[in-house]
Amino acid sequence: MNIPFQVDLSNKAAAITGAGGVICSEFARALAACGAKVALLDINYDAAKAVADDIGENAIAIRCNCLDKASIQAAKEEVNAAFGKVNFLINGAGGNNPRATTDNETADMGGGKDFFALEESGIKFVFDLNITTAFLVTQVFAEDMLETGGNIINISSMNAYRPLTKIPAYSAAKAGISNFTQWLAVHFASKGIRCNAIAPGFFVTNQNRDLLFNKDGSPTARTGKILAATPMKKFGEVDDLLGALLWLADDGASGFVTGTVIPVDGGFSAYSGV
Repeated sequence: MNIPFQVDLSNKAAAITGAGGVICSEFARALAACGAKVALLDINYDAAKAVADDIGENAIAIRCNCLDKASIQAAKEEVNAAFGKVNFLINGAGGNNPRATTDNETADMGGGKDFFALEESGIKFVFDLNITTAFLVTQVFAEDMLETGGNIINISSMNAYRPLTKIPAYSAAKAGISNFTQWLAVHFASKGIRCNAIAPGFFVTNQNRDLLFNKDGSPTARTGKILAATPMKKFGEVDDLLGALLWLADDGASGFVTGTVIPVDGGFSAYSGV
């Protein structure tokens, strides 16, 4: 991990959902390296525990089902007991599901699972995994911030700017995250709670690896399209997100910034294809 610059987060107690994943685990490491106490929440406890153990004494791992409000509340009690009130929240839980993914990009491409074969349960699961989790987690943890202020960072996506083929539910859900970010920013502004989002471009994660690379490791046709539409002609590295994270994390640097969605995408959102 390459920390691009140091900020003083020694007064921060941060809760991070989806913290066992590729991106949010690095977010946890970066915040801890700047002095924050970090609670890594994930339904995959073993993944979160491995990261927390690597960070050391200023980190704890907590098993949390972000679709279950009782589980979130229990996690908050653990965080409060260890670190006191939370004043920093990253809503990183989310992702796609094969049940909400078509095999074909357009309706005129025959064969495979088409739009009409998508499962209702899969669509609902993807919406819940992205939207409902952010809603419930914020509802529980933002209570800690009402008196002293706080900082909420959501994880949006390039899908929020332009929907990608094959993944309609995930695209719509991430658009919802961007909208929810703006709503929260307005709702909580009078309480000194800032809410922003980071919208990563294309990064290789466990969630999308099968869409980007064949089993033999060769790039898929989808990878070719992505790189052709990314002016910098490469996938992002997780370290590329840390500058935006730390800027938003530092009240001295971004204290008047709320309701924004910051793309970190190699130019993808700016490129028309022409």
